[in-house]
Amino acid sequence: MGNAELRSIHIHPVKAFRALGLREAVVEPWGLAGDRRWVLIDDGGKVVTQRQQPYLALAVAEFVPGGGLRLSAPGREPIVVPVPEPGATVTVDVFGDKVEAVPADDAAHAWCSGLVGAGVRLVHMDDPATRRSIDPDYALPGETVSFADGYPLLLTSLASLDSLNSLIAEGDHAEEGPLPMNRFRPSVVVGGTPAWAEDDWRRIAIGEVAFRVARPCGRCVVTTTDQATAARGKEPLRTLARHRRFGGALLFGQNLVPEATGTIRVGDPVTILE
Repeated sequence: MGNAELRSIHIHPVKAFRALGLREAVVEPWGLAGDRRWVLIDDGGKVVTQRQQPYLALAVAEFVPGGGLRLSAPGREPIVVPVPEPGATVTVDVFGDKVEAVPADDAAHAWCSGLVGAGVRLVHMDDPATRRSIDPDYALPGETVSFADGYPLLLTSLASLDSLNSLIAEGDHAEEGPLPMNRFRPSVVVGGTPAWAEDDWRRIAIGEVAFRVARPCGRCVVTTTDQATAARGKEPLRTLARHRRFGGALLFGQNLVPEATGTIRVGDPVTILE
């Protein structure tokens, strides 16, 4: 494992929008700096993701000076959205978690509603240190998370993707492969490890930042969405169901919780601590 290293870093400023690749990132207690602090919600307050709106894969959110976002998508005029001022919050339903967030301005709501063809609002998590706790079955008291599905970071492995793509090539939807790593929307991607080695990790360090490996990541329909076209297929869920089904979940990748803060960089060594 001496040559294990961090190969890529990805953040998603708006949950479900396209990933941004970084050379380095600051690790905060609730995730990578800037990752999934914004999300779309429907009229009932439930989060809107690629599960319901695969077209969100084509939308891009980029940071602008001062902390706001520039939103863009094919065929639409970009818009700059400032970070909302502190004020009244709305309740967001993140897969059953009730989380308070601050709405963006009306122009942002209108732009995002036009994007998906339905009434949605864009909201911002103003205080990730207090707004949303991690599942207590897998967390220590006080640990929090952004609008990510459940945990601060998601780690995937290049060797495991290669193994999965080999299995897809042997199946009845081989024409859909090989799949790129962006189907799995990871935070960090590691190389130089054996396939599926991450199943056995309990604690790791990326560079000098230590992480607890909380639990494997169960995968959903988003992984079947081509992140370049928004088209959906059968893979990888068909193959994961045959080869990576554990207790009803289809597993690929591991959820991480930071044990400390710091900066991680592409090329950092990955050390297995437990």
